[in-house]
Amino acid sequence: MTNKTYLSIFGHLLKTVDAYRPVFPFFAANAVRVGAGVASLLIVDGLQLLIPQVIKKAIDLLVAGKIDPGRLVSPAVTIAGIAFLIAVFRYIWRYFIFGHSRVVEKGLRNRFYNHLQNLSPSFYRRMRTGDVMARAINDINAVRMAAGMGLVALVDGIVLGLAAVGFMISISPALTLISLAPAPLVVFGTRILTRRMSAGFESVQRCFSGLTETVREAFSGIRVTKAYDRRGWQEKRLRREASLYLDANMTLARSLAIFIPMMAVAANAGLAAVIWFGGRLTILGTITTGDFVAFISYLTLLTWPLMAMGWVFNLMQRGAASMRRITGVLEEVPDIADPPAPAAMGEGGGIEFRGVTVVYPGERGPAIQDIDLKIEDGETVALVGRVGSGKTTLMSVVPRLMDAAAGSVHFGGVDVRSLHLAELRGRIGFVPQDVFVFSDTVRNNVLFGAPAGVEDGVESALKDAGILEEMMSLEHGLDTMLGERGLSLSGGQRQRLTIARALLRNPPVLLLDDALSMVDSVTEAGIIDRILFRRAFSTTVMVSHRPSSIRRADKIVVLDAGRVAGLGAHEELVQSCGIYKELYERERLREELEEIEDSNAR
Repeated sequence: MTNKTYLSIFGHLLKTVDAYRPVFPFFAANAVRVGAGVASLLIVDGLQLLIPQVIKKAIDLLVAGKIDPGRLVSPAVTIAGIAFLIAVFRYIWRYFIFGHSRVVEKGLRNRFYNHLQNLSPSFYRRMRTGDVMARAINDINAVRMAAGMGLVALVDGIVLGLAAVGFMISISPALTLISLAPAPLVVFGTRILTRRMSAGFESVQRCFSGLTETVREAFSGIRVTKAYDRRGWQEKRLRREASLYLDANMTLARSLAIFIPMMAVAANAGLAAVIWFGGRLTILGTITTGDFVAFISYLTLLTWPLMAMGWVFNLMQRGAASMRRITGVLEEVPDIADPPAPAAMGEGGGIEFRGVTVVYPGERGPAIQDIDLKIEDGETVALVGRVGSGKTTLMSVVPRLMDAAAGSVHFGGVDVRSLHLAELRGRIGFVPQDVFVFSDTVRNNVLFGAPAGVEDGVESALKDAGILEEMMSLEHGLDTMLGERGLSLSGGQRQRLTIARALLRNPPVLLLDDALSMVDSVTEAGIIDRILFRRAFSTTVMVSHRPSSIRRADKIVVLDAGRVAGLGAHEELVQSCGIYKELYERERLREELEEIEDSNAR
């Protein structure tokens, strides 16, 4: 074996250890428990090394005829006592080391989750949900195994292996050299296989991410799949991803199938050589029969360290591959973060856009461009425009769900980028187009938007959102559990429930992004009336297409192709803004048709 080969293996090991750098703080924080576990493991290894010595003395006495059956009780009791101590300390090390691995798992999962909460929406636009789930579950489990069983196998492999070799040398250096002759072949094989296993583990985890995303999407979209009778198409997708996952695992299995048996062959080849040459040395009297039996016992003990090193490479490579995938997410820097020295919040709920331009990644042109707009504190403003005109984007920059590429947004007279995110968003109620209902009770879904400790006002908020009676009529009233994503509710009910969530906070600014598109115009008008009455002195910005709601606004902003195309009151815009007049007339006709249909239905 060349020095280059050993350096290559050593360098690969250093790279593997470096991958675990993010979990080092957990080891430091739990150093006492880890130390107690490792100490107990070393005691177990030491006790295991004593047993061959007891056997050696007993056999030598038997061969020499210097012991009677009664005197065999002592070594038997000694071995039984050692076995009892091994059991006790084995329990201790399993409790501490495996318990520590769970601490690492918990800490890493919490850190991963908290980091995900801080990442910007742009991260989730490019990272699939299934991939995030795979890293949060499968990859973290692999790291846990490396921190637990991997640590045990590493300590056993080094300490027990070196100690066994030391005892073997004390019995016969020549026989030890013969028994370890296959070791260079193991080192050479390890050099090749560890690279393959590292790449194999990363491939397996990537394929598992793809499979997880496909399964998640299949279940999330089950109603659409059934409606279009596309079960066969979904099954083909799942089979394809499952086949890729299977192929990656089989490729990895071939490397593992060589690695573990290679360790076993090396150990058993050494045992065969020991029996052949050691037996001759025993016959010639070079070593005693007790030495021969003890040597074989130590060589048998050495089999586990060799196998343990196989486990080490297996678990460590798998864990390192997973840790690199987790680190890839942990190293993601949020596009939107708190400033180093947050400014104090201004008074009121006034909003001002100064030359605001927003560009989405991968898009050729800006979503909104050079927006100059001032919304006074306590004012009700309606945003109108064609699809894709920039209404949602304009709303999103206020709570900093995205940042402007140019220009600035001021809240209460202060640039939002200089404010603490939690404080800024705590003063804004935002109901997006894509509403989200949690798999929880009606009450808890509304309380989700309230400050900690607030329990009152749920029914009042539901009433203002026009949904109290419907929720009270459910089987368990407000304590009724809702299905996943609130699918047990209609689209209009989900929208109104999330409006109640925002109203409960009673924020200085309320943003309604087409939040009543799934209810009829009469219901929307009643809800808007109650909201504006409740918020008579607070700022409300709403996106709506219905004239009955738009006309309630103090000011109407017309957006077209990302720019302000009109600004003013309803009567003024009908006369001066062609885009607004077109949108208004079309929606007015739609409302009239709705009224006719409702009248005919009655």
